[in-house]
Amino acid sequence: MPAAQRRAARAEEFHVFMAMLLAAATLVEAYVLWRVARARILGRRIPTGRLLVGAGALWVVLLLGMFVARGGAGPFAAALELIGMDLFATLFLLAVCLLAVDAATGFGWFARRRVPALRGWGVLAGLALAAVAVVQGVRPPVVVPYEVRLAGLPAEDDGTVVVAVSDTHLGTLIGPRWLDARVAQVEALHPDMIVLLGDITEGHGAAAGSFLPGLRRLSAPLGVWAVTGNHESFRRPGGGSDVLAAAGFEVLHDRWAEVRPGLVVAGVDDLTSRRRAGLGGDPVAKALAGRPPGATILLSHTPWQADEAARLGLGLMLAGHTHAGQVWPFDLMEKWLYPLMAGRYDVAGMTAIVCRGTGTWGPRMRLWRPSEILRITLRSAP
Repeated sequence: MPAAQRRAARAEEFHVFMAMLLAAATLVEAYVLWRVARARILGRRIPTGRLLVGAGALWVVLLLGMFVARGGAGPFAAALELIGMDLFATLFLLAVCLLAVDAATGFGWFARRRVPALRGWGVLAGLALAAVAVVQGVRPPVVVPYEVRLAGLPAEDDGTVVVAVSDTHLGTLIGPRWLDARVAQVEALHPDMIVLLGDITEGHGAAAGSFLPGLRRLSAPLGVWAVTGNHESFRRPGGGSDVLAAAGFEVLHDRWAEVRPGLVVAGVDDLTSRRRAGLGGDPVAKALAGRPPGATILLSHTPWQADEAARLGLGLMLAGHTHAGQVWPFDLMEKWLYPLMAGRYDVAGMTAIVCRGTGTWGPRMRLWRPSEILRITLRSAP
């Protein structure tokens, strides 16, 4: 399939996904409305008529924020998208709290006199969780340190510092000023090498070129290396991996490169996009084929095929994509699809580290774990 057709198919798939997300948001809102209608909040019930009017207005905001604003640019479109996406996450948290009340009371069959008050407390709990998630979502990412011993790493490379950034989603909601602050944060870590693990650009909104000045400030003695994520696949021509290349980064499309003798970095294009496009083959084996001896680091946006990487003798695999669920309890639902969700794992002797994202996707909210930047110190094996 030609590249233009693949981009069109992925864009259509993304629109289908957003339509499904709107349908889910509609069902969630309907459930919340159903339960709030009989909840006592601060000692009184909200009249049904007002609830229906409010619910209609909220649904319109959801529709505009998820679809109309995502195709636009400027502060108004950004504000509308932010409100719509944060509203969806807030409704989800309200539904979780109200569902917990329903589960505890048998959907109102037990403790009937207390159910309205309990539902009121469920609404307040959901709003409180949403407030915490907003604060957590906009705070700067934390730096998480790791030490990894790599077989084959030359002794003179012991102590090499690799800084990993993932899922910044630069676009409408995360702009150049945020990027400048993250570049300064990375520079303060004094990296020997910087790796970008995909979804650096969002795929809509602000022109990707507006981020080039900030991205070009990222530099390290051993280079800046990148792989593409699923959102780079959605971008129109002139974005995505083109932006990464224009910033001066080495983009690894199913290939390896020798950073210096004894240290190799390899990367694969996003495995999620590859699966959705129905592409076969073995990208991990292709990316590692013919590499020289020494220590190898594999970069993969999606944390899949770790077993394959370990079988091929890798010492370290770095990935992102999952956002660690971003807003609890999405992480509980994601784990069946991404067994390597976030943090450090041992896979048949290989170390795999999954970044929970440096930015956010959709709502600018996180519950419970904050965004992160990884600082990995490489150690020679004894």
